[in-house]
Amino acid sequence: MDSSVALIDYGAGNLHSVHNALNAVGANVTVTADADVVRKASRIVLPGVGAFKACANGLRAVPGMVEALEDRVKNGGAPFLGICVGMQLLATRGLEHGNHEGLGWIPGEVKRITPHDPAIKIPHMGWNDIALMPHAKEHTVVEAGEAYFLHSYHFVAEDPYHVTALTDHGEGLVAAVTRGNICGVQYHPEKSQGFGLATLTRFLEWKP
Repeated sequence: MDSSVALIDYGAGNLHSVHNALNAVGANVTVTADADVVRKASRIVLPGVGAFKACANGLRAVPGMVEALEDRVKNGGAPFLGICVGMQLLATRGLEHGNHEGLGWIPGEVKRITPHDPAIKIPHMGWNDIALMPHAKEHTVVEAGEAYFLHSYHFVAEDPYHVTALTDHGEGLVAAVTRGNICGVQYHPEKSQGFGLATLTRFLEWKP
């Protein structure tokens, strides 16, 4: 198991809880806003809490960080995990209070959850089941189970094959996306007790 992880600090993540959860599964974590550290990282985790625009702007405000992520993840093949808004930033764009550019690593848009039943409350908050897509049964990071969610916007992928798992909240919502060495989860592993810790353990063991 390769336990060396760069946890990106860009002012928009639940760093303390994610750091503690990674430590709990034996990861050797470096919390960093240094692009040079990211370029040398074995594995990378991008957390995120709040609005898409604020997170996207925060990430781009860190000198050289987006370029370092492109080099190490897209070109270098380092295993990558995005959490919550960190997962949403993988999209082409986010549509929260305008049209805001994402990283564009997994084509799609992040749109407001708009259930047909007005009794369905937004944000989607609390524990909910996760179901794997049929084509993702053998995925080694994401598994079926129950996890903790907190979000008002959801990832709408252009290619259904990139959708690894769904959850249900008045409609099917993307719970996880994957493309090659890039994985994102909408749920919070750091708040999902044993299920979440198992997700992080599998990420450390992942060899995409």
